Amino acid sequence: MDYPPRQEFDSSSSRKSGRGKIEIKRIENATNQQVTFCKRRSGILKKAYELSVLCDAEVALIVFSTRGRLYEYASSSVRGTIERYKKACADTTNSGSISEANTQFYQQQSNKLRKDIKEIQKANRNMLGEGVESIQPKDLKKIEGNLERAIGKIRTRKNELLFAEIELMQKREMELQNANLYLRAKIAENERATTDPHMNLMPASASEYHHHQSMASHSFDDVRSFIPVNLLEPNQHYSRQDPTALQLV
Repeated sequence: MDYPPRQEFDSSSSRKSGRGKIEIKRIENATNQQVTFCKRRSGILKKAYELSVLCDAEVALIVFSTRGRLYEYASSSVRGTIERYKKACADTTNSGSISEANTQFYQQQSNKLRKDIKEIQKANRNMLGEGVESIQPKDLKKIEGNLERAIGKIRTRKNELLFAEIELMQKREMELQNANLYLRAKIAENERATTDPHMNLMPASASEYHHHQSMASHSFDDVRSFIPVNLLEPNQHYSRQDPTALQLV
């Protein structure tokens, strides 16, 4: 097995170790910004050319600098590539690209939902006191506050249900008491009817009995006022020639 020369290995390793990671953010210094733009513009134009040659792809690249200067590259023609792009976007029969876009969208949504589910499951475990060993005191205090508020709401709802149940049972108790009194009255009435069979022939109450008696006496007095006195007292005789009118006693 052939190994690279010692000198080449050392130079490559030193070159690799000297390259640092650059944070991607806007460069505030105008000079540094211009230098970086020139370097990276040349690099991206080179990559576009390599992609079109190696993969036989149609590539079009358009770059505008901060001063408005145009830089472009196209494997065939920028205008032709743009027209092809517009046609591809307007072509609704391209179901493959649409399906691929939908699949990518649903995958992103499913990943997001999985992440949310994991967070919710973790929060539920923390509510039950599981996995709290690695939680900071600030987060533990927040969980404690959430639990206290949840317990307060649960107790309030429980008391409301209990009071409603008590009120319902009290109403039911009054209905049962009234039904019991009614049944007792019916039983007593049936017992009186059994012991005195002639009770049904009598008036329902003493007031009704006195009412019937008074009605009968009034009817008798009315009839008596219209009966002639001679019919009431047959022993007295009056002469036909007597012109004196009859007097009621």
